[in-house]
Amino acid sequence: METVYVICVGVLTFCGVFLCLRGRTFSIVVGLTMLSYAVNLFLFSSGRLSLDGAAILGMADTYADPLPQALTLTAIVIGFAMIAFVVILAIRARADLGNDLVDGRDPPDTSKRVKPKGGKA
Repeated sequence: METVYVICVGVLTFCGVFLCLRGRTFSIVVGLTMLSYAVNLFLFSSGRLSLDGAAILGMADTYADPLPQALTLTAIVIGFAMIAFVVILAIRARADLGNDLVDGRDPPDTSKRVKPKGGKA
């Protein structure tokens, strides 16, 4: 169980970093969201993965640690606010620059592309 959990956190982290390094704002927003999910899973696993721990006092002999749950809930709220802020910045940059490239360059001109013979472009 722990191996699958670690692999999922690693894959989410890798995909999030890869998407954050792309040149378009939409992929950066998706990458930040994936990194946020990876951090939430990592914080949740810091309290040890146990299936028999109760969250309510008096229901079992062992209890679940409430600190990772509180940290994860706080990280979800902060991540949501951060993603909303980045989306607003991306919309504003798109309106001001006319494209969604991160570095502010003009997109490559596709009108000079050679059309294939006998086919539609």
